[in-house]
Amino acid sequence: MRVITGTARGRKLKTLEGLEVRPTTDMVKEAVFSIIQFRVPCASFLDVFAGCGQIGIEALSRGASRAVFVDSSRQSQEVIKENLNTTGLMKQARVIADDAVSFLAHAADRYDIVFLDPPYDGGFAERVLPLLERVLAPGGIVLYEHRLQEQLPEQAGGLVLKKNYRYGKIAVTTYIHAADAE
Repeated sequence: MRVITGTARGRKLKTLEGLEVRPTTDMVKEAVFSIIQFRVPCASFLDVFAGCGQIGIEALSRGASRAVFVDSSRQSQEVIKENLNTTGLMKQARVIADDAVSFLAHAADRYDIVFLDPPYDGGFAERVLPLLERVLAPGGIVLYEHRLQEQLPEQAGGLVLKKNYRYGKIAVTTYIHAADAE
């Protein structure tokens, strides 16, 4: 796994081994950054269920001003830090040891782009989507990676579904503030 483009282009990223980890494929990563390409420069980026941090690191490499990585796994946190050091992007990053629901319920900051890649079939959508309204900056976007067959709600709190994208067996669903949809 490598950083695709930007200041850290070509740098190899470490990932965790095992069945609990499912890094975003290069095809989906490319597609996600095609969706948000004009939003990334100078954006604040939140990577929830960060895993090895590859999506947030890609955002930093492409010009995001800062990225916050949230993961409850100590192993994931260590791999994220190692990858940030390898890419030279640690100064613009913060790694938070917390579970997604707790972090989103108490976060004080707002983010222009929020990316979530929770464990599949874990029932996370109904728990985390309603919490995202309070952390998403006005004009911001949420990208939620999930199994194609998992149907996400049209509305979650003050957020509305903008568009679904399909990539084989994977889907990415985007949400924006309801006020931004008008």
